[in-house]
Amino acid sequence: MDVLHTLLALSVALFAGLLMSRLTKIWNLPAVTAYLVAGILIGPYCLGQLGIPGLGFISSEDVGNYDIISDVALGFIAFTMGNEFRLSSLKKTGKQATVIAVFQAVTATLFVDIALIGLHFIIPAAAITLGAIATATAPAATLMVIKQYKAEGPVTSVLLPVVALDDVVGLIVFAVSFGIAKALESGHIDMVSVLVNPLVEVFVSLVLGAVLGLLFTFIERFFHSRSKRMSISVGFVFLAVGLAMLEWKIGAVTVGFSSLLVCMMMGTVFCNLCDFSEELMDRMDRWTGPVMVLFFVISGAELQLEVFSKWQIVLIGLVFILVRSLGKITGAGVSSRFMKCEPTVQKYLGITLLPQAGVCLGMSQVAVSTMSELGFAEVGLLIRNISLFAVLVYELIGPLLTKIALDKAGEIKEKPIPPRKLAAMQKKQSK
Repeated sequence: MDVLHTLLALSVALFAGLLMSRLTKIWNLPAVTAYLVAGILIGPYCLGQLGIPGLGFISSEDVGNYDIISDVALGFIAFTMGNEFRLSSLKKTGKQATVIAVFQAVTATLFVDIALIGLHFIIPAAAITLGAIATATAPAATLMVIKQYKAEGPVTSVLLPVVALDDVVGLIVFAVSFGIAKALESGHIDMVSVLVNPLVEVFVSLVLGAVLGLLFTFIERFFHSRSKRMSISVGFVFLAVGLAMLEWKIGAVTVGFSSLLVCMMMGTVFCNLCDFSEELMDRMDRWTGPVMVLFFVISGAELQLEVFSKWQIVLIGLVFILVRSLGKITGAGVSSRFMKCEPTVQKYLGITLLPQAGVCLGMSQVAVSTMSELGFAEVGLLIRNISLFAVLVYELIGPLLTKIALDKAGEIKEKPIPPRKLAAMQKKQSK
């Protein structure tokens, strides 16, 4: 029966997402927003209230049973992001993207830290941790909007590598900031967790991704049919996501991996070494379509609406959202002007960096578990609730803002009118 309920829930999620995308198309909203709303409607707070297994998601624990889909989807997204680090592209935008990625992330962190500590809303440890969480940008929502509208131009060219690099910067900033936050609460500074562990995680993730990328490129050349090459590609993404879950300790140092960095590096190596990588990437986009729909619907079902019932969380959450947005927009604008980017990049890039989701929630979950172990569970819970509130707002309006920004920048072209429809229109006008 469990298998039956699982398959029914997945089919309901897929159909709900697709149907909602048809409805939201009337208002010209991004498909990502439609999928997230569909997830809320079939999630624990709406359809799930009926308590019928298989008819949507009946509880948060039920939604958590589908984490493997989210893990795999993020793996494919990160692998696709690796395509943006082709050497030919990096020669044009690599330096700009690196400077912008670092500056806007650090600016957002400083803005949130100063606002939350200066206004005395919450204790410094929680404020510093939330400042680090502010760095994270959701690559999934951004990439989906770009693909849906086939956006192309200076903003898009800089945006994709910036979002990819944002995760690297975010992991380091979070590890350092959270180490300081733990020191403030416990009175003990652990330099290993503050400096060594984050650098080790980034380094070993990039090394593992590079090794898998080399192996992937080598094996792919022994297969010539499209279906077998596609199967090898999917298998390597599964392998990368699985290996990234490994973790062990060497003395005081924790050796762990970031699945996003592993898959991104694997995609980067593959795209730079394989001469048919572009064609394969295009086919993978089509294959992963249903997986991405399920990922966003499940993400919508994960959004916890009870955070709206606590006015303190809503107040601090609104401050966090406004200040983080200001930091991202200001940081991207200043750094893009410094790097002499196109005027449209200077004006609109910051707005496209607002979506926030999985990486943010992952950071907040680390804060919850670690603070609980140290005996400061209320601090971790506060960080988690504010992060949940921010994700709820950002996920619903972030994709729409990204679409508006790309449209204002002139990078969303109007879809060509089908020949048959064009002929009918011309015939009607001639009468």
